Amino acid sequence: MSTFPPKPNAIESIFGVKKAIIGMVHSLPMPGSPMFKKYTLDQVYEFGVQEALRLKKGGADGIMLENAWDLPFAKPEELGPETSSALAVLGWEIKRTTGMPLGINILANGAMASMATAKACKADFIRVNQWANAYVANEGFMEGKSGQVMRYRSWLEAENIKVFADVHVKHGAHAIVADRSLAEQARDSEFFDADVLIATGQRTGDATPVSEVKGIQEAVTLPVIIGSGLTVENCRSIMSVADGAVVGSYIKDDGVWWKPVDISRLQALMKEVHEVRKTN
Repeated sequence: MSTFPPKPNAIESIFGVKKAIIGMVHSLPMPGSPMFKKYTLDQVYEFGVQEALRLKKGGADGIMLENAWDLPFAKPEELGPETSSALAVLGWEIKRTTGMPLGINILANGAMASMATAKACKADFIRVNQWANAYVANEGFMEGKSGQVMRYRSWLEAENIKVFADVHVKHGAHAIVADRSLAEQARDSEFFDADVLIATGQRTGDATPVSEVKGIQEAVTLPVIIGSGLTVENCRSIMSVADGAVVGSYIKDDGVWWKPVDISRLQALMKEVHEVRKTN
């Protein structure tokens, strides 16, 4: 177990519940991305707000907004201000319309851009896929951004914005740090001042192994949530261990991430989550 000084539980303070479920808004393309020309900004904003309202109706505890259609994703230093600007407007509308806790995740590993966006739209947290150490992603070499981002957060006077950091992020090769255990890498993220750690599967929608959740939990004092693969079928086994979950693919029509939120699928999942909360 880590000897790092414990923090207040960010999951409970942000969402007001244990084992929070954070539903994904996979945004349509942002200005500047190759696929944006198929849409207008009005369409992008309307789709994002409607997705957020479906998440609220389905009973999610919070929302995470992600520029999921900005394919292929740019590396952090290649992200332009147009991405943050447009996401901030959409985030503001989501926050104003739903009143729900909101997080920002700008791909790929756009930690600085996410913090700027979160400050502008009064979001509650950001997700950072590589917070400490480094790995090889689809987009190329990715370094941890914790030192840069925490100084930027201080400069913005945005200490209220919490950091949700992946450990062994999906869609990546971790050979660079293969000589360091999962526990050591989890401790690194805690030592570099993350507030919540995220365990994931190998790809979007893949189930997160319970063993990975436990392995991270045993090394740190922070809450550990899962970042992919939660379903009605595995909910009780995974959520009896995890402190929460980010849910995207499963709660969309046909379980496909780019389709709209299916309220009935989300409600069925939340029913299972509520049962787990009664016994944990």
